[in-house]
Amino acid sequence: MFQIATSSRQKVVDVLYGQLLKSIVDGEFKAGERFATEEALCLRFGTSRPTVREALARLRADGLIVSRQGSGTYVTHTPSKSVLRFARVESIADIRRCYEFRLSIETGCARLAAKMHDSADLAAIEAAFDALSQAIQAEKVGFHEDFLFHRAIALASKNGFFISTVDSIQEQTAFSMQLSRSLSQEKSERRQIDVQAEHERILQAIRQRDEAQAEGYMREHILNAQQRMFQGDA
Repeated sequence: MFQIATSSRQKVVDVLYGQLLKSIVDGEFKAGERFATEEALCLRFGTSRPTVREALARLRADGLIVSRQGSGTYVTHTPSKSVLRFARVESIADIRRCYEFRLSIETGCARLAAKMHDSADLAAIEAAFDALSQAIQAEKVGFHEDFLFHRAIALASKNGFFISTVDSIQEQTAFSMQLSRSLSQEKSERRQIDVQAEHERILQAIRQRDEAQAEGYMREHILNAQQRMFQGDA
């Protein structure tokens, strides 16, 4: 699994975030129940309040907990146990960070691809989309085909910085895609169709040279992919 250099404090936050996520996945804190207080978590893990607050902020961003004024913090739902079957608990923070980075880079790729693509670029994106559709029909995970679709969009941007950046995080991106697609494959066929529909909207926007829509649909897709990691079994 890939590793990203972080400050010692960030490493502590990463570990704490992973442990709190595991406590929700394992059912220690169930959906609808009140989550542990900041004070209780500080005592339990022997860490500072700012560290606990940052870890809790990540769980809120994931949609796993919600704060109710005057009442406390509550668990919203329980993610699938498969999250920790496909990814080690200590790697979840890096996967989140990869999605955050992709959100900045790939939205720009899509916007520029809509403006700069030529017929060969469009044909390459369409071919990658078709290959991914075939992988889904064959009941494959399709993470390699998924990455090639996103890389084709980067190539269509005609910007070497975007292309080299997407290539430089290929391992991290492929791993996050494999996790997301593996979880989707365990869900209903409808979920896999919905994911591919997100790709199709991006393709259509690029085809129509609609820069704003291409950027917006890519943003929606990456945010949805991150959220799909933490959706429950229902």
